[in-house]
Amino acid sequence: MSLSYLNEGREGLSDDYRKMMEAGWGPVRLAIAVEQEGGKDALREYYLKLGTLRHNQKRGFSSSSYTAALEAAGLSADLAARADDATLDEALKASHHAGMDAVGSDVGTPVIHFPRPDGTTSAYFGPVITPPPTGEAAGLLWDGLLALAQVDGLYELKRSRTSGPSFLAMPDYE
Repeated sequence: MSLSYLNEGREGLSDDYRKMMEAGWGPVRLAIAVEQEGGKDALREYYLKLGTLRHNQKRGFSSSSYTAALEAAGLSADLAARADDATLDEALKASHHAGMDAVGSDVGTPVIHFPRPDGTTSAYFGPVITPPPTGEAAGLLWDGLLALAQVDGLYELKRSRTSGPSFLAMPDYE
């Protein structure tokens, strides 16, 4: 899912948000390139490393951040140049639609897809959880979400946030 693609051409965005959306094309293009070259496992590692740099270390999206994330994920730093490669945009849009069409366009990220017994898929925005559960608590959450996904007509659960994000302690990547 790409917020930059989702918000492309959208009216009424603040200048700061518009700048953030413009900066968001690079990391998602690079995510497409990483998956094309190394598959889903490589994408997961790149995404985790870049997310750690962005959220835990407050580093912006830049060539140096991409290089650090790629190297920490065990990938070639040469891939960083693909962040500016607009030829990846069609694959990016296809990936976006594969994730978003089942849930609709008036949601953000994250989006999660659940299998249903009849072979179809339910998709929902969320869950937004901080701090993320681990171990048995994570399993219980998954079981509950999977049960909710079986209910036709369920569209939304939400409550106001009472705290900011709490990220798991992750190693520093230089």
